[in-house]
Amino acid sequence: MPEQQATEAEPQVPAQTGVVRAQAAGGSGDPAGTRLGMFVGGLIVALVVGFTLGKVLGPAESPTQGATTGAPAASTDAGAGGVHVHAPGASAGSEVGGLSVSSGGYTLAPAATVFAAPGPQQLEFTVNGADGKAVTNFAVVHAKPLHLVVVRRDMTGYQHLHPTMAADGTWTVQADLSTPGPWRAYADFTAISAGGTQTAIALGTDLTVAGDYRPQPLPAAARDAAADGLTVAYEGSAVIGASQPMLFTVKQGGSVAALEPYLGSFGHLVVLRELDLAYVHVHPEPALVNGGVKFWLSAPSPGRYRMFFDYSVGGKVHTAQFTLEVK
Repeated sequence: MPEQQATEAEPQVPAQTGVVRAQAAGGSGDPAGTRLGMFVGGLIVALVVGFTLGKVLGPAESPTQGATTGAPAASTDAGAGGVHVHAPGASAGSEVGGLSVSSGGYTLAPAATVFAAPGPQQLEFTVNGADGKAVTNFAVVHAKPLHLVVVRRDMTGYQHLHPTMAADGTWTVQADLSTPGPWRAYADFTAISAGGTQTAIALGTDLTVAGDYRPQPLPAAARDAAADGLTVAYEGSAVIGASQPMLFTVKQGGSVAALEPYLGSFGHLVVLRELDLAYVHVHPEPALVNGGVKFWLSAPSPGRYRMFFDYSVGGKVHTAQFTLEVK
């Protein structure tokens, strides 16, 4: 998540205001008034000292502080700069989404969830509002009005898809469910209500592909991954309940690869928690940092996670996968 810094003005503290008013109210011989004045005056001093110390100490430094940044990717989002309201089950920071088919007044309604054989499958669904009607008004976030993530229960077979919506609110997309077993689909979107309120939310549903399910063990935790002649490594650590920077750098032939904008950013990160497959989709900072993509991630709990980093090099989208352990 982008790092934001606010500029605070020095507080204007009237000299001894609290003491003067207390003495006036209680008189020169009123011990209660004197004690009240001393308390208020001491409180003002404590606030000023605390403010000064805060400015001296400052926030904790980022591991990438002082790094060279490049030009931001051109955003294609509608209403860029607007505030998205994260409802229960939203996918931001330490909040998790995708655990429920219905949350925040919206319901994911798939046409089918059971498939007779492995292979390509057409997924069809609507997102219904509180009135039971299909929603048709969505904000464009990262170049698309809705992102659909599909993954098998053992966190293999990851796909980041972009369905198309018909006029009646029905979404369709082709997914590769080539192995049998339980799968999970996440619809990540920002719905716009009739009053114009934007609600960012991630809803999830189970999918089942008939056949002999043989789950794969989760790979060991590692900070680098290689695929398609590219190596991706990340710096930083996830902390429970506090957003921390994580920098993903792609290298090709020993040099930092030239990343290309993909869906309005230089990279996208999906994080899934082991066991319940809780979903966190973290958006990156708009500009590259030393040629890498910087995210802000807050872990919702201890445990093991699978991270999927999507990026584009040479006109092709690649995905690097990592196992993350949070203690």
